Amino acid sequence: MSKQYTISDLAEMYDTTTRTIRYYEELGLLQPKRIGGRRIYSDRDRVRLKLILRGRRLGFRLDEIREMLEWYDLDPTEVYQLREVIRKGDEKLAQIDEQIRDLQAVREELLELRDHMQRLLDEKTREGEKS
Repeated sequence: MSKQYTISDLAEMYDTTTRTIRYYEELGLLQPKRIGGRRIYSDRDRVRLKLILRGRRLGFRLDEIREMLEWYDLDPTEVYQLREVIRKGDEKLAQIDEQIRDLQAVREELLELRDHMQRLLDEKTREGEKS
């Protein structure tokens, strides 16, 4: 029999909020059983939550995460989803590399501006000392 978890168990396990877990449930990403008014999560839900949180941390949108989770349900061999996750990961890496280049360009521009402003300040300070 698979282990069962409460929403509080999962929130504590993955250092997230129960509200976040309920939100993922509302979106259909998690599907706990209901016993009375309580949600009971399976090992499958636990693994899905772990993948959702990892995907969010890596910058994937929830619709992308949903798609990746669906691949796991559709292909028991896991070949398709492995290929697609690699492809999506490569796309994300390309986006990150572009963001890094953009940030480096902004950094260089700020450094140049700072150097220019520092030279002006030094000049003004020297002029003030002469007067």
